[in-house]
Amino acid sequence: MSAYRDGDTTVVLVPATFSRAEEKRWVGRMLQRLEAREGRRHPGDRELHERALELARRYLGGTELPDSVRWVDNQNSRWGSCTPDTRTIRISRRVAGMPSWVVDYVLIHELAHLFIPHHGREFWDLVRRYPKAERARGYLEGFSAASRGEACDPAADEDDEELDTAEVAFEE
Repeated sequence: MSAYRDGDTTVVLVPATFSRAEEKRWVGRMLQRLEAREGRRHPGDRELHERALELARRYLGGTELPDSVRWVDNQNSRWGSCTPDTRTIRISRRVAGMPSWVVDYVLIHELAHLFIPHHGREFWDLVRRYPKAERARGYLEGFSAASRGEACDPAADEDDEELDTAEVAFEE
């Protein structure tokens, strides 16, 4: 028996041999365990949501606000994701230990998707309203390179706006 989250869906697995009554009882127990485990592992969702609201008001005019912002553990190749239709933002738990200005950048990036779903020029113009956007992008690029074991090569520095390596980490 197990219970886990798959995005916005909760999956509870129980043996097919269970009666309806046993299934109902165990689903309830597994949901309680899952919520307790998430309560221990996911503190701060409310604070993260409040921070996103503050950033949206300060840098993006506060007209497009998220309904939900939460930490998630299932994003290993993204820093965050946004579903504009449901106004839901998910931030990878990997970002939680980074400096607050980097977390703010990831939030701004996802908040900007509430206005513009793609990574075009208008989108990046919104993101650049955050004063530490370039610095945070550099931090994330360096973190990604170090995680992959890549050596830093200052000669390989690209100043081309079309080549956006940070975009890869945010692909929707």
